[in-house]
Amino acid sequence: MEWKIGSVTIPNQTVLGPMAGVTDLPFRLLCREQGAGLTVTEMISAKAITYGNRRTGELMRTRRPEETPLSLQLFGHEPEVIAEAAERIEGEAFDILDLNMGCPVPKIVNNHEGSYLMKDPDLIERIVAAAVQHSSRPVTVKLRAGFDCDHFNAPDCARAAEAGGASAVAIHARTRTQMYAGHADWARICEVREAVKIPVVGNGDIRSGADAKRMLEETGCTAVMVARAAEGNPWIFRDINTYLDTGKETEPPSRKEIIQMILRHCALVREIIGEREGILEIRKHVAWYLAGFPGASKVRQKVNTVTSFEELESLLRKEFPYA
Repeated sequence: MEWKIGSVTIPNQTVLGPMAGVTDLPFRLLCREQGAGLTVTEMISAKAITYGNRRTGELMRTRRPEETPLSLQLFGHEPEVIAEAAERIEGEAFDILDLNMGCPVPKIVNNHEGSYLMKDPDLIERIVAAAVQHSSRPVTVKLRAGFDCDHFNAPDCARAAEAGGASAVAIHARTRTQMYAGHADWARICEVREAVKIPVVGNGDIRSGADAKRMLEETGCTAVMVARAAEGNPWIFRDINTYLDTGKETEPPSRKEIIQMILRHCALVREIIGEREGILEIRKHVAWYLAGFPGASKVRQKVNTVTSFEELESLLRKEFPYA
């Protein structure tokens, strides 16, 4: 089912959630190939953009023609800095500007950014308004259920985002203090959906097509966001789309298909990121892909010692010759 964020059409109800150190261009391309309707970059510091930071420029290394639509995510807590960053990235190739107000990582929260902003809905409105006024793209916001179990204020924060001009909000149904543990309370997504008129994307504990369908039905959200469940499993977007379209489960990828996906991932990383940085970057992905393989623990140890893509490919073909 198609839906819209502002003027941008999203072809289906699946979104790849932003993950630092994970959702780089190679991984996003693989998820897009498997059916992700919208992909989101790793979160980028608005302040670093205003400083012209080199690493930030690399994070904005987007995109390829096939990666459409694409959302670029910023984080920051100063409206004027968000405004300047939005202006500076006007020439970049992306379709939607997303503001992170849900990251639970201590170094972000301690800087009064990410989920810390949920303590101040008025500031959320001012930050969103600054982005909207200085960007030609639709602006969206990523939130959590609340900062802690005593402050489930996602509806208030979502209303503030909408008042500032946001075109959609995404809700991770855990609090900041939960981090990524425990149960995602989907009732919080429903509360946000009832609080605003803009599209609401639900996030948390989506591991299958059946989970996605249940979230859509139980909460009334417009789409589902998948993050950690996509690590080593870009097929999850194929699985969700198939289930939503037909009500049928898909066959899990064979071990041969998984190895082939690893090799394709390696090729993209080598091409886009390069040999030196890329071989370090791919190691965690290989570990995720190999979860459940016989002898995976020993193979992962060997993977962490390889220094070139040729060495990595040789190792995989030796350990898994059926691929």
